[in-house]
Amino acid sequence: MPKGYWVANVDVDDAEEYAKYVAANAVAFEKYGARFLVRGGKSTVVEGQMRSRVVVLEFKDYETALACYNSPEYQEAMKLREHCSQANIAIVEGWDG
Repeated sequence: MPKGYWVANVDVDDAEEYAKYVAANAVAFEKYGARFLVRGGKSTVVEGQMRSRVVVLEFKDYETALACYNSPEYQEAMKLREHCSQANIAIVEGWDG
């Protein structure tokens, strides 16, 4: 069964407030078995436009990735992010070929 992934592209406007979101989202990520594959760090945009921060989380499958996003735990954490950053987030199914 293919794994599920969150692919997030984020601009952080207030690092101190964003840190509160990071602390809060850990509850949902632990509950749903998320594993960070990419968590910020150095990146170079070679085509198109992206936000400054790239994050990729891995889940056991697509359904679990979607359930984590829709969970009460993550929805509460997300409220802390909305006022201090802009994000594009896609939940995708991995390729199991």
